[in-house]
Amino acid sequence: MLDEENNAHTFRFPILQGVLPIKRTQIPAEVIAGITLAALAIPEVMGYTKISGTPIVTGLYTLLIPMVLFGLFGSSRHLVVSADSATAAILSAGLVGLAAIGSDQYMALAAVLAFMAAGFLLLARFIGLGFMADFLSRTVLIGFLTGVGLQVALGEVSGMLGLKGGGHGTLLKIWNDFQQIKQINSYSLTIAFSVLLVIIGSKKLSHKIPGALLAVIGAIIASWLLDLKSHVHVLGMVPSGLPHIGLPDIKWDWELIEKLVPIAFAMFVVILAQSAATSRAYAIRYNENFSENTDLVGLGLANIGAGLSGTFVVNGSPTKTQMVDSAGGRTQLSLLITSLIVLLVLLFLTGPLAYIPDAVLSTVVFLIGIDLIDVKGMHSIFVRRRSEFWVALFTTLMVVCIGVEQGILFAIVLSLIVHTRRGYHPKNAVLVPTEPGVWRPQPVLSKAQALKGLVLYRFTHSMYYANAQLFSEEITYLTNNAEPPLRWFCIDASAIDDIDYTAAETLRSVYAILKEKKIRLVFAHVLDNVKEENHNELLQLLGKEAFYNSLHDVVKTYQQQTNIEEN
Repeated sequence: MLDEENNAHTFRFPILQGVLPIKRTQIPAEVIAGITLAALAIPEVMGYTKISGTPIVTGLYTLLIPMVLFGLFGSSRHLVVSADSATAAILSAGLVGLAAIGSDQYMALAAVLAFMAAGFLLLARFIGLGFMADFLSRTVLIGFLTGVGLQVALGEVSGMLGLKGGGHGTLLKIWNDFQQIKQINSYSLTIAFSVLLVIIGSKKLSHKIPGALLAVIGAIIASWLLDLKSHVHVLGMVPSGLPHIGLPDIKWDWELIEKLVPIAFAMFVVILAQSAATSRAYAIRYNENFSENTDLVGLGLANIGAGLSGTFVVNGSPTKTQMVDSAGGRTQLSLLITSLIVLLVLLFLTGPLAYIPDAVLSTVVFLIGIDLIDVKGMHSIFVRRRSEFWVALFTTLMVVCIGVEQGILFAIVLSLIVHTRRGYHPKNAVLVPTEPGVWRPQPVLSKAQALKGLVLYRFTHSMYYANAQLFSEEITYLTNNAEPPLRWFCIDASAIDDIDYTAAETLRSVYAILKEKKIRLVFAHVLDNVKEENHNELLQLLGKEAFYNSLHDVVKTYQQQTNIEEN
């Protein structure tokens, strides 16, 4: 349905949320964007197959059924779902030793991993785990993708130079390339250099020029005219027609499942974080709504489609999403157009692909890897948050030196550690008046009092087992070192949104210590949810009169009861 009314944005179908509503005037732009994406993405996804270790046609398959399924069932109007370098790298790293690269067994395992990733995505939807996307901080995501970029780029050097290569892991591959340096194939080197010139030159002129597509077409023509297959390795025959639909033929056992689950989970985390971040960014840009839960269903179905159609796991792609946006696409209709073009290529144009020299795709993938290396992002983190830079750098080194799968799991752990560290040692303060109704925070070590005998202590985080000891230590410090001695101790609870069992017991202990010292404990700005969850316990401990709506009320009552004037 097409809708040109002003209230069209309120219309929603259970499916096609990423397409409808759409204005008739927008359709030509969607068609152009779809054609542009096909021109840019076809050589790119063919390159991703070198990362994933799967046949080249499987790259095209990711632009077919998976892309259509997300276009129908996702909610984001902008997110492009297809092959992605990060998940492709996790796939190839995880299947090392389980099956020969490109074999039937390898492809069956790749399909199984797509199904397992889909299972995690759908499970996340049904039990409400969409929030997990927020647990990969931008810091570790930049470090992770930079590591993937380095691994991908360095892994393609042998292909660009026409070397045999070999070895598992980035460092071993570099060492093997170095040992084989005298065996450089001059034809492969020339081809790689030419492709670099075409792609980089096209980008310099305009990002809308499909430089990779021009390079691939030029290489096909040159390979056919100059009979390059007698000098360099070429792709050879690429199957035409539609993908075979069916379940992977594999023998199941617990040992295999135990090996595949961590790989699939690592893929799931990357898909969740990367897709949600991309969807959110474009929804904010265009002031649109999107549902992370609906997108989880769309991504899950897209990966089921990938498994059924004999290709590998798919993911939300920030680079392809930007391609469509730059070309004027604003809905998933442009992606449906792309899938239609890919269908025509599979039916009628796979023959010429056989002439593509391996060096061409190695160069395309090399540049994909280079684009992932976020030097500006790393520099920005270094300048603005030195401690987080080391987290990003360690993540990068883990991916390059150990592996992609381990890198993403390491990134999750680091993100949680960074988050916990901030909550573990929050920067609390004591408050002093600067003018009526205005309070200025001072360091706890200053021991500053709001009035003689009154401390206003602001705890700046939820109270839980990890920071309960700090809470106790700071209150003990303030009461033991107060000049003059304290009469009241007020906790500004405006930032405390939760009190767990350990913190509640600590609070009980602190109350007992203050009571023994004849210091009254009161609270201000207690949040409603904290009151509801801890109402009876707090009332029994402190009494109803210990709770105030504002700091002003605390000061006023304190002055009335102690006859203390403001400083």
